[in-house]
Amino acid sequence: MSKPKFSRKLLAIPYGIFLVLYVIIPLVLIIIYAFTENVESNPHFVYRGEGYRISFENALSFFGNISNINTFIVSIFTGFLNTVICLLIGYPIAYILAKKEYKFSFLVVILFIMPMWINFVLRTSATREMFYGFKEITGIDITGAKYPFFATMVGMVYNYLPFTILPLYSTMTKMNRSLIEASMDLGATPVQTFVKTIIPMTMPGIISAANMVFMPTMSSFVISDVMGERQFALIGNIIQTYFDQAMWHLGSFFALTMLVIILVSMFLTRNVEKEENARGGLW
Repeated sequence: MSKPKFSRKLLAIPYGIFLVLYVIIPLVLIIIYAFTENVESNPHFVYRGEGYRISFENALSFFGNISNINTFIVSIFTGFLNTVICLLIGYPIAYILAKKEYKFSFLVVILFIMPMWINFVLRTSATREMFYGFKEITGIDITGAKYPFFATMVGMVYNYLPFTILPLYSTMTKMNRSLIEASMDLGATPVQTFVKTIIPMTMPGIISAANMVFMPTMSSFVISDVMGERQFALIGNIIQTYFDQAMWHLGSFFALTMLVIILVSMFLTRNVEKEENARGGLW
């Protein structure tokens, strides 16, 4: 009798099962709920399966509610602002750490990553308590109770800055620094070298960092809840509210809208991502 042969394809079975149970099935349910009749108008659909029909009621509820549109616009602005701030702070840090003359730069990168090992909610709550401690010491109130947008932005930058530094650092360590030296030798000013040489070489890292910050910022609800003292809402807060109130259809349509935005952003940056993967990716 021949012995059964082990195939490496068998190693993909657990991943395939995980993909079906936790990615494909939830995504299909979100699409079904997003384009079916709302629970509030037809409660029998959920519990008895009666009255099933395709409906665009959820889309009308989304686009017909000026409050939701305003929250959506505010979420886009918050995500854009957080991305810009993180890039402005993270870019010079990553550039300095990527220089080969710094022997312990990788350890400094690890120090930026270490706070990510702490629970997300605990980090955010600790940041809020720092604001209240600053108020007690100085008497200056910058907490979310008085400045919800400012406090939320501080929490966003703190939590997402490492996700900006990592892809930038990874890209900058692969830069061809002889091109920078050649640019300077040919008479280019430091500004011209930075704009025409360094930025194009680090553009894959910039795009990766922007993708890792922009969409998570828009869909975040913990930071805006904790830091903003529930006075500042993003699109993620609306989705959380709908699901908490068992309004699955409206929440699913909002979540599907976010997924569409993610797919569009991935499509627009696909060429840059391919270039980054060809260089070796993030790690």
